[in-house]
Amino acid sequence: VTGGADVIIWKKLGEVAMSWIISPISGAVIAYIVFRSIVHFVFASGKPAEAAKKFGPLFIGLTFFIISLSLFTKTHLGDVLFTGMNQIMLVSLAVFVVSTIAGIFIVGEMTIGKGYEAVEYLFKRLQIITSCYVALSHGANDVANAIAPLSVVLTTALKDTSIVDSNFSYYLLALGGAGIAAGILTWGYKVIRTLGSKITALTNTRGFSVDFGTATTVLVASRLGLPISTSHTVVGAVIGVGLARGLEAVDLSVVKKIIYSWAFTIPASMALSIIIYKGLMIVF
Repeated sequence: VTGGADVIIWKKLGEVAMSWIISPISGAVIAYIVFRSIVHFVFASGKPAEAAKKFGPLFIGLTFFIISLSLFTKTHLGDVLFTGMNQIMLVSLAVFVVSTIAGIFIVGEMTIGKGYEAVEYLFKRLQIITSCYVALSHGANDVANAIAPLSVVLTTALKDTSIVDSNFSYYLLALGGAGIAAGILTWGYKVIRTLGSKITALTNTRGFSVDFGTATTVLVASRLGLPISTSHTVVGAVIGVGLARGLEAVDLSVVKKIIYSWAFTIPASMALSIIIYKGLMIVF
């Protein structure tokens, strides 16, 4: 507003906008592949309960492999414990092997019933783990987005560049986390309803595919240094799972509304921030 168009880093803004395209497409492709794999190896096997017990441990191992890779590469934990990506990969592979072997014993002892219900029963447990990870990743990403402007404002106002690196930054992150939690408790049900049932009908196997596609996309994009939007990735993954069952399984009218809302976000928030800023300038 004050500096004109030249003060905007258009390249970075373009990267953010591109993430809104790359994220959902990547999430959709991976979720599609995962769910089609479950359909092929489990549901279409003729004996889905037995196939679930056979391939279930593999999906357990893959789940913990992705989670461990993400934790070690996206947090300071990897910097503290390891000296390079090779060590992280070796440890994550070890986690994969151990969790797969553990899964063989755990699934082998489980009474999961028969038929398709048995498959959903097994993946219900897996989805709890993947959903928690996606929620963690989503929260971390959105808290950073919300708190970054506040950190810059405080740094400028107090003329103290150490705020971002000091313990005070943790209070800012806690504030952002509290805001997200409050949002989920109040209006979050609307988003849950849209993603959970309005785009396409989700079951535990489909939900697992959505979470796995989202987690993998976030991990790969982070390693490649690509901008990523967790929210858009989840939406894309849900659409991908729906497309795995055919185009008629996806409510295209809901998808159109979501795409329109994405396109509306930048100009709407831009206009609103200009109005608020100009109003404050007049008052103060």
